[in-house]
Amino acid sequence: MVKVILQVYPMIRAEDENERKMLRPIGRNVERYQEAIDGLHDIVMAADDLGVWGVAPIEHHFHSEGYELGPAPGIMDAYWAAITKKIRVGQLGYVMTTQNPIRVAEEVAVIDHLSKGRCFVGFARGYQDRWTNVIGQHFGTVATQSDGGSADLANREMFQEHVEMVIESWTQETIERKSKAWQIPYPYDDGIDWWMSDTTKRLGAPNELDEHGKVRRVSVVPAPYTKPHPPIFVATTGSAQSIEFAARNGFIPIYFSGVEQAEEHGSVYQQAANEAGHNFALGQNQATARWLQIGETREHARVALRKYDAEIQRNFYHQLALARPGANPAKMLAVDASLEEFAQQLEGLETHAWGSVEDVREKLVRQWELLPAEYISLIVHYAQQPKESVIRNLEVFMSEVKPALDALTSYAE
Repeated sequence: MVKVILQVYPMIRAEDENERKMLRPIGRNVERYQEAIDGLHDIVMAADDLGVWGVAPIEHHFHSEGYELGPAPGIMDAYWAAITKKIRVGQLGYVMTTQNPIRVAEEVAVIDHLSKGRCFVGFARGYQDRWTNVIGQHFGTVATQSDGGSADLANREMFQEHVEMVIESWTQETIERKSKAWQIPYPYDDGIDWWMSDTTKRLGAPNELDEHGKVRRVSVVPAPYTKPHPPIFVATTGSAQSIEFAARNGFIPIYFSGVEQAEEHGSVYQQAANEAGHNFALGQNQATARWLQIGETREHARVALRKYDAEIQRNFYHQLALARPGANPAKMLAVDASLEEFAQQLEGLETHAWGSVEDVREKLVRQWELLPAEYISLIVHYAQQPKESVIRNLEVFMSEVKPALDALTSYAE
């Protein structure tokens, strides 16, 4: 059975670009943000009733334009856990090059307890330099592309160390570390002198203190409700290093790429995972991300693409792509291209599952025949797309598209 994740890319509603400009910075507009938060309650409740496997916000900061407001995914998860009964709550994901890994371990463990095991976690490296460079500055990493350069290597090294520290915090009674970025305890060589040594020696975790009463290790509490820990997703656009890192650790890679690339990535993952002793079938323990837009007819879906997805494509995703080092503007639409032209571009992207229910089902079945992923993450631009439309898309997907994909993932029964 395919496990469906609803991935919310929060986009503050505006009637058009002129209203977004009139309300600038709309990302700080209290009424519009409250509207978005309020509607998410109903969407998540509907997803729970429909049997959706999981729901996830993203982590992004400083989006004054209102395109991706995701500053506090853990808080959202805690609230959603409180109002639902079956659905899992998670993030896709924490940008670990900017996060304190001990705080992430603590926060997710608490959410795992609040939900009584209905929890998953996602980790990402970060690509939006406006906020990752600011918030991650004390770790000495910057947003980067997977180009093998020095910045990319430093970013990857910090990402992997921080993920490793989260896992250790969850699975080990006490931890210690000395690296370029971390000393646990601090200072590592001297230990911590001033502490309630007698109490910790009698009541704390073994090995926290040395024979002189100095703190030499720390115990991260609480341990997760799920043993050994909640399922872990790793966002990737397809770099071999990221896929192999996920495979070695048994993490679930989530592919933001076209079907041919995803098929190639799936084979790389399966081979590396099996070499590490995990014995996965093709597609098993892997996820594909798709932007979803189902209409009563193909033309209805085309109209929805223009209303809900084209503006963010033009003013955010496309602008970021143009700003990347090595971008070739000659192969991309002009900055002043119309929303209609961007909507037409969306129609041709493999990462967008749009059209009538028959169109979407046929397109995804073709993709699952190449890579029968165990998970599919459905991305929506709520609240630009109204909650009623989001819920209807979910209803149709779960009843009329998902069964066809379930038939191609027999390993997940």
